[in-house]
Amino acid sequence: MQHHRGRSQKPSKKPKATHCATGPNQVWMWDITWLPGPAKGIYFYLYLILDLFSRKVIAWDIWTEESAANASILVHRAILSEHLTIPSHPLVLHSDNGSPMKGASLLETLYQLGITPSKSRPRVSDDNPYAEAIFRTCKYRPGYPSSGFKSLTEARKWVLAFARWYNNEHRHSGLNFLTPIQRHNGMAHEILQKRLQLYEQAKAIHPERWSGNIRDWSLSDEVWLYPERLSELPQEQELLIS
Repeated sequence: MQHHRGRSQKPSKKPKATHCATGPNQVWMWDITWLPGPAKGIYFYLYLILDLFSRKVIAWDIWTEESAANASILVHRAILSEHLTIPSHPLVLHSDNGSPMKGASLLETLYQLGITPSKSRPRVSDDNPYAEAIFRTCKYRPGYPSSGFKSLTEARKWVLAFARWYNNEHRHSGLNFLTPIQRHNGMAHEILQKRLQLYEQAKAIHPERWSGNIRDWSLSDEVWLYPERLSELPQEQELLIS
C-alpha cells in the first residue's frame, strides 16, 4: 500500500522557478487580487507588477474582470513607464498559474516584447511570495475600506495613493529601510554609506551606548525569488542557474 502501483505515472515533485536579480527591471512579479465592491459579491480586480530587486510597484490598474487582455495592457504600460521599449537584457515576468496568466493574448504580448514568462507550480499558493506580501500590505493599510469601495474610480484613487506611498515613502524592512524608489534609482549605496558613517560617529562620541557592533547597513546586490532554494538544488542544477 505504500508503493506506487498501476500504469499511471509516479507522482513527481516539480522544482520551484527561482530567479536572481542583480539590478532593477530584470525580474518582475505580477498577480491579481480582489478588492471588495459596493455590495456583497461584487469585486474589483487589482492587477499589479512588482520589481524583484527594488520592490518598486512598476505598474498597476483595476478592472471589473480578470482577463489576459487586461494583463497585456498592463505589461505594455509597465514597459513604457520604465522606458524599456527594447529591453537591453532578458526580462522575466513571474506569476502564478491563473487563467489570465496563461491566456494567449498575454503570452503573445510577452513574446513580442522579448519578455520571458515564468510560472509558479500548479496548486501551490506560496510560489509568488513578494506579490502576495504587497497585497497584504495594501489591505492592512490604515484607511483601507474593508467594507468595500463604492465605485471603480474610488478604488483606483485609493490604490494610486497607496502605490505612491509605497514607492516613495515606505521604508521597506527587506531593503534595510530604504524606499523602493531609492533602491530602484541606484541611490542605495550612497544612502547606506551615510547611515554607516553617522552610526560610527555616534559610537565614537558615546561608546557606552553600544554593547557590540553598530547596525549592519549593508544590502546584498543579489535578490533571489527563492533564496532558500539554492541550498536544496543538486550541484549540477545550481551551476546551471548561476
